[in-house]
Amino acid sequence: MTGERNVRRLALASALAAALLWLFPYAWMLLTSLKTPQELLKAPTALPGAFRLSAYVEVFQSLPVARYVALTTVMALTIAALQIAIALPAAYALAKLDFRWRAAAFAFLLSALLIPAELRFVPTFTLFSALGLVNTLPALVLPFAVSAFGIFLLRQALLVIPDSLIEAARLDGASELYIVYRLLPPILAPALAAFFLVSFVHHWNDYFWPLVMTVDDRVRTLPLGIALLREQGSGVRWHIIMAGSTLLSLPALGLFAFTQKYLLRGLGSGVG
Repeated sequence: MTGERNVRRLALASALAAALLWLFPYAWMLLTSLKTPQELLKAPTALPGAFRLSAYVEVFQSLPVARYVALTTVMALTIAALQIAIALPAAYALAKLDFRWRAAAFAFLLSALLIPAELRFVPTFTLFSALGLVNTLPALVLPFAVSAFGIFLLRQALLVIPDSLIEAARLDGASELYIVYRLLPPILAPALAAFFLVSFVHHWNDYFWPLVMTVDDRVRTLPLGIALLREQGSGVRWHIIMAGSTLLSLPALGLFAFTQKYLLRGLGSGVG
């Protein structure tokens, strides 16, 4: 009994240490954003002398933050919605439908996961440039409408669902579209929530593709706007850069807080 108690204490201490180590960069970012330029120069490792929001005020004065946030939110949500809408039937076909070359299709899907995004940059940019879509919202969304990772993740989650459930739905007269978009999503909620979170955070923080496909503020995303803060000054402005980075991380943290119950349910049940 004492041994089990010691093991639990050791596990708890290890988890706490890992959490603190993971949170340290965020705490440093937040504390730096509350400092003045003088404090950064004199004692960069010390705590801020007072609770100041002047850096955040300057971020809002230097950038059209509301427009950047709105555009980035629309982009990330649209990409996640399209990826889920396309991944569901594709994963369903690979997991539950019996057709010729299914194994080959799955192997092709896995091979797509091995191709770096940078390798597709030139042909994709050339295509969108020929279509006249550079510096538009579709250029930020359409290249990511299909996610090989999302299809793989949902396919693995669908393998756990018994075939008898789907057969019963078919006997009741349910169509394949009804099964894919009405019957399965509540069952796959943990996997869908996990994939939505991964997709949203990845594209919310994406810097490379918006940098390539945008040329002005009309469709510029928040990560690009935060990068402009660094170009406007020297290292003395690190408190402003950290304030912008804090604002950039808040939506992702809020989304995680909202979806964590689904993620924990997925880990507990083994689905997703």
